[in-house]
Amino acid sequence: MSRLILLASAASYRAGDFEKAAKRLGIDIVLGMDVPAPLAHTYHCDLPLDYLDVEKSARAIATYAESNPVGAILSADDSATVLAARASQRLGLRHNSPEAAEAARDKYTMRQFFERAGIPSPKFRLYSLNSDPEDVVDDLGTLINTDETQINADRFDSINQRKSASNPRNQRSDPNSPLAYPVVLKPRRLSGSRGVIRADDPIQFMAAYNRLRPILEKTGADDFLVEEFIPGVEVALEGMLDNGVLKVLALFDKPDPLDGPYFEETIYVTPSRLPETTQQAIIDCAARAAAALGLRNGPVHAELRVNESGPVMVELAGRSIGGLCSRTLQFGTEMSLEELILRQTFGLEIESAQREGQAGGVMMIPIPRGGTFLGCDGVEEAKAVPGIESIEITAKVNYPILPLPEGESYLGFIFARGTTPEEVEAVLRESHRQLRFEIVLEITVLPVR
Repeated sequence: MSRLILLASAASYRAGDFEKAAKRLGIDIVLGMDVPAPLAHTYHCDLPLDYLDVEKSARAIATYAESNPVGAILSADDSATVLAARASQRLGLRHNSPEAAEAARDKYTMRQFFERAGIPSPKFRLYSLNSDPEDVVDDLGTLINTDETQINADRFDSINQRKSASNPRNQRSDPNSPLAYPVVLKPRRLSGSRGVIRADDPIQFMAAYNRLRPILEKTGADDFLVEEFIPGVEVALEGMLDNGVLKVLALFDKPDPLDGPYFEETIYVTPSRLPETTQQAIIDCAARAAAALGLRNGPVHAELRVNESGPVMVELAGRSIGGLCSRTLQFGTEMSLEELILRQTFGLEIESAQREGQAGGVMMIPIPRGGTFLGCDGVEEAKAVPGIESIEITAKVNYPILPLPEGESYLGFIFARGTTPEEVEAVLRESHRQLRFEIVLEITVLPVR
């Protein structure tokens, strides 16, 4: 029997879907997680590891493989892509190089690679929490841009340009010149838009910095990026690399505007409604970006902005789509994305990587406010909306929840299929309207003296 070491975080949504796909293919999964050994049983973890110590964990995997032959190592999410590459290198397994995996994990390194390769991406600066934020504000300059260039969110094929294309925000300029507002503060290594905050002027920058600082300190990070804000609509590309050749599995539109101040993703819909020429430009940009990072094999997930200047790379990850969003995709004869990834990983036959004909979409249910989650009403009504496939409420009852920018999860996921992307989007919105979430704020009562 083939054996896979699947690496995941304790908060990952993905392990179950990979285990289901592996069972269908007769692949034995060994679950590695970033948990202390005494808690391994609690998380159904076979191989407890320390993801912060990559070399130590790679050695532990190699030691395990000495008596338990392993055919592949795969990271289910961002947490262990570098470890998977390092351990695969030790065992002589097919994988991306550790350097490429690190470049796709570290946004600062990624930006540097993109800049050197001429990949369209935001101008950026790296700053430390040890820097005086007022000095950072002075470094950025005080130019405030208020006019916007964006693609009409209701019609993805039309561009609503309020000012001429000479807007300085949309031109690539001297990398040593100050960034112009609006800017985006962004952690180097966090995912899911956690800690990502837009600032339109120095006052907003100081507020964003003060909010970002405790997020970084909690994760042990001490530096962050400041990037120019790129106007336009956002799309996501899901693909597979085979010896450096990109196979596009799906291109998702994100019909909700992602203009900040926080960047919580909600709806993904495929196929894209963008013009074919624009879609091809997105694909070409993603392929060049993957090559620039040195990624050559396995799944990739790319996020791009699109405006009148063309596609701009936001980031590209060396793993598949996050959360439960992969359930939107089916290939060939009811083959899941996880099964497709495992087939490629183990060199098994893939009859077809062609996505099924129907339009599909997912809504990542946003957290409206922080507090204790007490439950959700209206689920049956939401499921009854024609076109809804399933609804998964993943937030735990009686547990605290946080919205962005501090939060790192969703309330759940809504899945829909339909004849057209427009239909799917409307179905997802109608289903979401049926849901009612009970969230209570925790109030501390101080004793009377």
